[in-house]
Amino acid sequence: MPLYDADETLGPDSFNVEDHADKITISPLPRKNFPQHTQDPEQIFQILKNELLLDGNSKQNLATFCQTWESQQVEQLMNLAIDKNLIDKDEYPQTAEIERRCVRLLADLWNAPGGAVGCSTIGSSEAAMLGGMAAKWRWRDRQKAAGKPSDKPNMVCGSVQICWKKFARYWDIELREIEMTDDNLCISPDDVLKQVDENTIFVVPTLGVTYHGLYEDVLAISEALDDLQLRTGLDVPIHVDAASGGFLVPFTDPGHEPWDFRLKRVKSINASGHKFGLAPLGVGWVLWREQTDLPDDLVFHVSYLGGDMPTFQINFSRPAGQVIAQYYDFIRLGREGYARIHGGSHSVAEYFGNAISKYEDFQVVHDGNPQRGIPAVVWRIRQGCDPGFTLYDLADRLRMRGWQVPAYPLTGTLSKTGFQRILVKRDFTREMADLLLDDMKAGVDYLKTNPTDKPVVTQKAQSYNHL
Repeated sequence: MPLYDADETLGPDSFNVEDHADKITISPLPRKNFPQHTQDPEQIFQILKNELLLDGNSKQNLATFCQTWESQQVEQLMNLAIDKNLIDKDEYPQTAEIERRCVRLLADLWNAPGGAVGCSTIGSSEAAMLGGMAAKWRWRDRQKAAGKPSDKPNMVCGSVQICWKKFARYWDIELREIEMTDDNLCISPDDVLKQVDENTIFVVPTLGVTYHGLYEDVLAISEALDDLQLRTGLDVPIHVDAASGGFLVPFTDPGHEPWDFRLKRVKSINASGHKFGLAPLGVGWVLWREQTDLPDDLVFHVSYLGGDMPTFQINFSRPAGQVIAQYYDFIRLGREGYARIHGGSHSVAEYFGNAISKYEDFQVVHDGNPQRGIPAVVWRIRQGCDPGFTLYDLADRLRMRGWQVPAYPLTGTLSKTGFQRILVKRDFTREMADLLLDDMKAGVDYLKTNPTDKPVVTQKAQSYNHL
């Protein structure tokens, strides 16, 4: 048997509350008043480590679009960059060069004709707002040049993620949101044409709508706006919100009809690096078709290696690690690796969607088909069915097993109809899908056997829907 030295110094993982029963372990941590004295770092670390166990398990968080797995190499790169400020181009020139390389690689991925410009952001929400600001400035300059008023800009979109509503409110834009109907979950060209006018700064189709994961038809909308310009002279640009699809379609459906800079009307694209770009949390991207699509008076110029480095971001100081890790993913995985990882996610999603479709009470809205949308599965209670419970009840049951599977309404005529969704990411395996399906069956069986007179409703649902 092994022998141990009774006087051997214990390592940091051997922390025992009984050995440290002093004030910091028997009293709550400061919550209102800033503390006066220093404390033992290992004790504080262990207490906070234990406190974080109260969070949900990120591996079972099927609500979030964000990545919940990273390689050891990415973690090491993040550690190497923990003290680097991305905005300091002169102090960290190689980091600035890595960001520049990422923009060039994305310009190639999204088929820019040459001369594209872009930058990294904290996430796709900031990227979307930068694209919107550029569109507003371009429209305002055009209105002033024509001697027309520029005080009532509007934008046209479908049922969008909250960042666009923030953009419209913060930058004083009229949001003309085309809401959903049973027949049209995505915006149609006809609906778009009914909303645009000379005050429209842009139309925003979404490549992977947050609510249901389906891809909107960018090509059809672009062609409709081309025809409108031929008939009326009205030239309305497109910004593609490719928060999810921008890092999916080029790999999982390379033959997909044009949606990117191959369409001349597409002036800018935003995407989220920390979603299907597979980077750690905290990075997004925005690109403009060419330099003239980004008004120069929005750009700030800083010194960089004795030269000029133009920057355009809402945030200033921000960590560099995520951009470095993004470049690592680009060059390590390549098109082949991204296609393999995302193809696997779509395969698991389609397997899961097929299983859900076998429930007579459920109707699958999106089954994870890579030609139709992102690797997600979305379902509702079939019209005319009354299983005796709501999807909010089912979400509540699943949370008892640690699963975060949100239930939420859509918009328009579906604003009172509950839907449920899972996001399938790289660490959601077939084995996990089977475990979730088993827990879903158990939950459905329980709810049918034990009907409740007071079903969980939207206002009381505990699951956050990430819309």
